Formats: sequence, C-alpha cells, structure tokens
Amino acid sequence: MDAFIRFTNQTQGRDRLFRATQYSCMLLRYLLEPKADKEKVVMKLKKLESSVSTGRKWFRLGNVVHAIQATQQSIHATDPVPRLCLTLASLNRVIYFICDTILFVRSIGLASGINKEKWRTWAARHYYYSVLLSLVRDLYEISLQMEQVAHDRAKREKSPSREPLGYSVADEETEWLQSFLLLLFRSLKKHPPLLLDTVKNICDILNPLDQLGICKSNPGIIGLGGLVSSIAGIITVAYPQMKLKTH
Repeated sequence: MDAFIRFTNQTQGRDRLFRATQYSCMLLRYLLEPKADKEKVVMKLKKLESSVSTGRKWFRLGNVVHAIQATQQSIHATDPVPRLCLTLASLNRVIYFICDTILFVRSIGLASGINKEKWRTWAARHYYYSVLLSLVRDLYEISLQMEQVAHDRAKREKSPSREPLGYSVADEETEWLQSFLLLLFRSLKKHPPLLLDTVKNICDILNPLDQLGICKSNPGIIGLGGLVSSIAGIITVAYPQMKLKTH
C-alpha cells in the first residue's frame, strides 16, 4: 500500500495511470463497436477516454521543464551515440510539449485563432522524431549487449565447433538466424530495463506513424500499443531500477 501511495503521489505515476485508462478505453471501444447492442457502453467509453485525455493534458503542462532537464543530463553521457540520440530526442520532446501546450490552450478557448491541424501535425512529427531517436539508442545498446554476450560465450567455449557433413547454404542461413535470435534473446534477458524500454518505444511509435500517415493503423492496434507502453511506463516509475540508465 505504501508503494502505491508513493506511486500515485508522483505526477508521472498519475499520468501513466491516466494514460493506461485512456488507451484501455480506446481498445475496448474498438472491440465493442461492431456489436449492435453495445452502443451505450461505447459512448460511455468514448466520453471517459475524452475526459481522461483532458486530465492528462493538465499533468503534461510542466513536462517542458522535465524535457529540458533531460536534455541537460543527456549531454553529459560518456558514450557519443546515446549522447547524440538522447539529446536530440529530448530536444524534439521539448518542441512536442510546447506544441501540446498550445493545442491545450486552444482546446479550452483561450486562443481560438490557432490552426489546430498544423500544430497537431507538428506535435506528432516531433514526437515521432523523439521516439525514433530513442529506438536508435535502444538498438545501439542491444548491439553492445549482443556483442558482450557473444564475447562471453566465445570465452566459455573450449574447442571450436566443426561443420557437419553435407553442410549447405540453406543450413548455414538457418543456423545464422537461430544464433542471432538466441543471442538477441539472451542479451535482452540479461538486461530487462533495455527490453522494457525497447518494447515501450516500439509501442509509442505506432500513434505518430498513424497520425503522420506513414503507416496507417486502427484504434485497436493503437489502443493496445498505448496500453502496453503505459504498463511499461508504470513499471519504470514504480521500480526505478527498471529504467534504462544513461552511461
């Protein structure tokens, strides 16, 4: 109970819970819409989704400051690849939050002259860049982990393996794929925060891909991706040791 109270006392924790609720409503609405006797439930889910989305905008008002702080921290990373990726990702996130704030100001009627579609496109574009750069960083970290696992395995092997008789090109390609997948599995199993961050970013990128028309999807896939991403975010907030560290 104490851990739950600490979690909900954090702005990020409340935002993750609201986000999980929002995308759960989207996913349920998509699943129930084809059923003729579920119109009232669908309407209630739609209203709840809209209300939760509005509530999340209040939580995000101060996120520009957090994104600026993240930019300052990423500049000091020792490895140049994560430093570049995370710095650019944080800068794009700053621009995204600025666009999001402007859209929120328009939605509550304080500035009706704002071009909603233009700012929404800018927000989606910079959010897409931010998540894409974070994914590049994840892939780089995965390659380092795979290299380390491969090195450790090579050290443990006492004698070189011999090729079996009748070895064909097809056998070689199949073995290479199996070795690669096994190496990837062991690398991610050894580093759970990296697995969690990668899954989260893959799920996060679905929404901007759809909004920008790069890869159109449906509310069901976006809702499921958003829900999985939110659960991953909840885990990193509740258990800080599961958050991918910057070296």
